[in-house]
Amino acid sequence: MPSSHPYDKLTPDTILDAVEACGIPCSGSLLALNSYENRVYRIEKEDGGYVAAKFYRPDRWGDDTITEEHQFALELSEHEIPIVAPMVFAKDRTIHIHEGFRLALFPWQPGRAPELNHSEDRKLLGRYLGRLHTVGASGSFTHRISLTLEGFGKQSVKYLLSQNIIPDYLETAYRSLAELLLARLNETLLPLQNSQRFRLHGDCHLSNILWTETGPHFVDLDDCLTGPAIQDIWMLLSGSRDDQQRQLADLLQGYTQFRDFDPRELQLIESLRTLRMLNYSAWLARRWQDPAFPRNFPWFNTIKYWEEQVLALREQQAALEEPPLLWQP
Repeated sequence: MPSSHPYDKLTPDTILDAVEACGIPCSGSLLALNSYENRVYRIEKEDGGYVAAKFYRPDRWGDDTITEEHQFALELSEHEIPIVAPMVFAKDRTIHIHEGFRLALFPWQPGRAPELNHSEDRKLLGRYLGRLHTVGASGSFTHRISLTLEGFGKQSVKYLLSQNIIPDYLETAYRSLAELLLARLNETLLPLQNSQRFRLHGDCHLSNILWTETGPHFVDLDDCLTGPAIQDIWMLLSGSRDDQQRQLADLLQGYTQFRDFDPRELQLIESLRTLRMLNYSAWLARRWQDPAFPRNFPWFNTIKYWEEQVLALREQQAALEEPPLLWQP
């Protein structure tokens, strides 16, 4: 039977051969890590220790786009910002090609998921974010995408409505609600046009941070992009409004030791959350032919999911009218 998805060809032998072709002998042991957009594996080296091998999703990013991700990570590492940057081989090569797959190797960085239950941990993370953004603002991307209403909002809704994936009896409700939200976002995101935009992590949530004895290590710049500072901050906030106020105060206390923060960006949080919700559903829909997605996201493409989405978007419509979080510089 012919392969139904390009990743079907990524067998254990192919993975190990690809790593050994980079000049790293392997013991033969590998472990698939929790990654869906790409495929990432922990590979045991023949002489002990591990490397992480990241196989990029075919036909998503080109060499120039991946190279900018790698260059940004290496630049951050040069400034002693704790980030897992790709390994550099001869002739400054970080991208390898094996049997049609683009891959990169990374040093293995153990760590645990951060909890950020303590004020000092949040302040420490804020300091590193401030330093990361200072480096990010010192240069610019040419090939990476920018955070826009068009790309993350309008195109996401357009795709979802074109796929006949929303149950018939909910499609009209979803369509009308999405149109109202997009119109509102067009107003609320106006400050985004006037805020400073620079190179960001782009997907800075707790699952992309490893915590060690020395503090945070940022991982996975696969979604790095150009946008406002608040994009790398709002996903670190959780809980009640009071909880988020305390978390924000700690993060920005650390952040502003290294970089100024424009408090007007706080009014963008719920707008950015709405964009992420729309884009997340579209991401799942676009990846549904990848067998890993039905297996790991079985609740998607169900009536219950879309009922909950309509409810969540209605709640988000109300959240857009709430006053933003406050912060006193």
